[in-house]
Amino acid sequence: MKNLLSDRINSLPASQTLAMAAKARELRAEGKDIIGLSLGEPDFNTPDFIKEAAVEAINQDYNSYTPVDGYLELKEAICTKFKRDNNISYKPSQIVVSTGAKQSIANIMQVLLNPGDEVLLPCPYWVSYSAIATLCEAKSVEIPSSIETNFKITAEQLEAAITPKTKLILFNSPNNPSGVMYTQAEYEALGKVLEKYPNIFIMSDEIYEHINYETKPFSIAAIPSLYDRTITVNGLAKAFAMTGWRIGYIGAPEWIAKACTKLQGQITSGTNCIAQRAAITAVLAPVSKIQYMVDEFKTRRGIIIDLLREIDGFNVNVPEGAFYVFPDISAFFGKTIKGKLIENASDFAMLLLEEANVATVTGEAFGAPNCIRISYAASELQIREAIKRIKEALS
Repeated sequence: MKNLLSDRINSLPASQTLAMAAKARELRAEGKDIIGLSLGEPDFNTPDFIKEAAVEAINQDYNSYTPVDGYLELKEAICTKFKRDNNISYKPSQIVVSTGAKQSIANIMQVLLNPGDEVLLPCPYWVSYSAIATLCEAKSVEIPSSIETNFKITAEQLEAAITPKTKLILFNSPNNPSGVMYTQAEYEALGKVLEKYPNIFIMSDEIYEHINYETKPFSIAAIPSLYDRTITVNGLAKAFAMTGWRIGYIGAPEWIAKACTKLQGQITSGTNCIAQRAAITAVLAPVSKIQYMVDEFKTRRGIIIDLLREIDGFNVNVPEGAFYVFPDISAFFGKTIKGKLIENASDFAMLLLEEANVATVTGEAFGAPNCIRISYAASELQIREAIKRIKEALS
C-alpha cells in the first residue's frame, strides 16, 4: 500500500536513533539482556522543585487551552534566561514555546524553506535536521568533518558550500552526536563568512547548552551582525531531565516568531499547560540547581573514554559537552567478526547489538559514516558492563 501514501512520507527516512531503540526493545521482549546506549535521554528524575511547580499548577486548576505561542509569564522568563545565560536580548513577542525543541525546529524550517532551497548541515548533525528539510522539499548539503578536525568545520569549508540556493545553516553546540562545542572565536570566524551573505538564515540548536564541562557555551545570536537572522532553539528535555514534558522554545526575529505561531496554530496549538507552568520555574532557576547532573555526566564521560581507549580500533576524542562519545570505528571496516563482514558503521552497530547486547547508533545517520554514537546517559554500572561486553565481543 506504499504507493497510496504521499511522496512526502515515502521520501522520509525513519529515525535511526528511534529504530535502534525499538530493535533493542524487541530483543528485550525476547528475553535478551540489552544495555541501551542509543537514546539521548538522561537517566535522572526531573528535579523535585520542578515537579512541585507542576503539582501547584494542577492544584491551581490550570487546565485550559494555552496561547499558541506560550504563556506570557513563560515567555518573559525565557527572555530573562536568554539575557542571563547567553547575552541575547529578546522581547516576549520574539519567543515561541512549542511541544519540544523538535517542533521548534520543524516550525522554523517550514516557515523559511521553499522547494529547492539548500540547507547547510555541518557534519555530524542530529538525524532529524535532514529529515525535516526533506519534508520541506529542500536539499540538505553536508559539510564534512572528522575526528581529526574534532568534528568541526572551518570558515573556508563554509564559504565553499554556499551557493545562490543556500537559505539556512544549522549549528548545534554542544553537538549531538559528537559532544564537541564551538568556541566564540570559531563562531566569529564562521560569522565573518555569513556576514557576506545576508540572505542566509542561521538556526542555532542549543538544547545541550547547560551540559558542558570545560568550554563555556557561546550563542551565535550574540554576534550583533547576525542577530537579525539567527533563530536560537532551546528546551528543557536534556539539562532538566524533562524529555517527556515536551517543552521547546525559540528566540527569533519577530516576523519569524509570528510565522511560527501561525503555523503552530494550525498544527498543535499551544503547548501543555502544566508543563509550561513548571517550565517557568525551570528556566528561572540558577544553573547550579542542576549542576549535580552535569557533574555526574562528567564523571561518566571520563569512565567511558578510558574504557573505550582500551579497545584496539576505537579512535576517541574528548567531547566538551552533551552526553555522547562518537568514536571513529573505521578500523573495523573490511574485517570479519563473529562470522559477520563489517562493511560500514551500520554493520558495526548491529554487531554490537546482536553479539554484545549493547545498543548504539550508526554514525551514517548523523552524516559521519566512520563513527558510532554511544550515549553515556546511563548508570556507571551499565556503562562499565556495556564496554566490557563490547571489548569481549571484539576480542
